[in-house]
Amino acid sequence: MTELEAGRAETLAPVRSGAVLRRYRDVLIALIALAVLASLPLFTGSKALLDFVIRCSAYGLFATSLNLLVGYTGLTSFGHGMFFGLGAYSFGLIMQKLGVPIPVAFVATLAITAIVSAIIGAICVRLKETYFAFVTLAFQMLIHSTILSWASFTGGDQGLRGGIPRPPFLGIDLANHVHLYVASCALLILGLLAMRQIAQSPFGYTLRMIRDNAARASFLGIDVWRAKLTVFVLAALFASMGGMVMALFVSGAYPEFAYWTISGEGIFINMLGGVSTFLGPMVGTVLLLLLNDTVTRFTEYHGIVLGVVILFFALGLRKGLLDFAAEWFAQRRDAGEGR
Repeated sequence: MTELEAGRAETLAPVRSGAVLRRYRDVLIALIALAVLASLPLFTGSKALLDFVIRCSAYGLFATSLNLLVGYTGLTSFGHGMFFGLGAYSFGLIMQKLGVPIPVAFVATLAITAIVSAIIGAICVRLKETYFAFVTLAFQMLIHSTILSWASFTGGDQGLRGGIPRPPFLGIDLANHVHLYVASCALLILGLLAMRQIAQSPFGYTLRMIRDNAARASFLGIDVWRAKLTVFVLAALFASMGGMVMALFVSGAYPEFAYWTISGEGIFINMLGGVSTFLGPMVGTVLLLLLNDTVTRFTEYHGIVLGVVILFFALGLRKGLLDFAAEWFAQRRDAGEGR
């Protein structure tokens, strides 16, 4: 028996080593990606390129957080942009009114977002998919209307005026454009890494089960309401992070950050990049921002062009770009193995 157990341990050792390597693979990839992005200012003096990456960081966090609901849980939210706007406004108001250090304002904003999203989510996740989508939109319009009507506090339709103070902390000066760029990249990579771990955790596979068959998941003893509420709050937190990055980038917050079109852009981004692959929303973010920046240089009817592109992906490919590429490579691999 001792010899058999020893042989079994030797057999399982490579499997365990592979599991450990896979566990830290995402961390290694994240560190490499952060190093590449952080070194970009050393090779280019293009402020436009750095600004583009900052915008990708803000919208990438927002779109990927939306995919936690859409792709992994099967909850299509038409109002997810409310948390993007809530993050921007909460962070900006805390910095303007209280003048606390930036990390304190960052944590306080996440706490505010968690409380608001838990209240809204407790109502919304009890509803069926169609009603969930439209009630989240109703809450977003409520928050947007509050921003417009409470002009003495939020600035109304003019947004937060006077800029956002950026006192240095721990040797980091976010008033410096390069420091802001590196900080935005770090928040993006950390956020993506955290969402990746959520998606690959047992909780992530529970969400997939709920997406595929909520009734069976409930029959197996899963508290479906609690799982949906948890992912709703988590997605709101990451969307709020994106809003804070955008607030720092523009040094303010504007009602458009909480308008329904932000949620629409999130849906478009996921349609462009794909919802079946984790990095699909990031690919969609880059595509959408490139399209916006390119098309607006040649025509003022950029909405028509974007609509045609969306129709191409929806009716032509019938999936996002990264989903299409992953499926194509899988088919090629299966064909190669069949030979």
